[in-house]
Amino acid sequence: MRAVLDACVLYPTVLREILADAAGAGLYRPLWSRRILDEWRHAAQRDGRDAGVEIALLQDRFPQAMVQGVADASGIDLPDPADRHVVEAALAGGAAVIVTANLRDFPRGAMGAVGLQAIHPDEFLRDLFLRAPDPILTAIAATLTRARAAGGDMTQRELMRRARLPRLAKAIARLAAPEIPASPGPGVGEAAEIPRDKDGKA
Repeated sequence: MRAVLDACVLYPTVLREILADAAGAGLYRPLWSRRILDEWRHAAQRDGRDAGVEIALLQDRFPQAMVQGVADASGIDLPDPADRHVVEAALAGGAAVIVTANLRDFPRGAMGAVGLQAIHPDEFLRDLFLRAPDPILTAIAATLTRARAAGGDMTQRELMRRARLPRLAKAIARLAAPEIPASPGPGVGEAAEIPRDKDGKA
């Protein structure tokens, strides 16, 4: 499956690393365009950061992710026409989905008209986890290790909260601690057992 990663999911470090490791495990093929990477770079600059090294490392890791073709999305009705370049990247790259935290920018009707789906990264990763738990757990563990090595003493729960992945966290919790079915009560026509003392008296 090919998925375009919007700038808003590439910019946050924790989320980006989990998505990248999931792609590295072969769960999907990531795609982006030059303009998407530029938006990431500019967002970092507004926060006083330089994303140049991070962008270069990601491109080196996924050299086939850069969309080379051109598609025309001028006929697609989006709330903000400036977002059409993301749709164009998806169409040119043959993607099935656009992974974005800004779902309002990509209405379901407009996406469906061109055979695309916009999906939140939380839902995207949860769906990948339900199909292949181990690679996602490995990606989360690796991201947590890197965060701790950088000086952040955090738990997995805190990591998931920082990445804004509540659905994925809930799915992981269910797998780790499956629900225990309630003990059945007395069946029809059966009486509940009456506690007795050691002499057998009720």
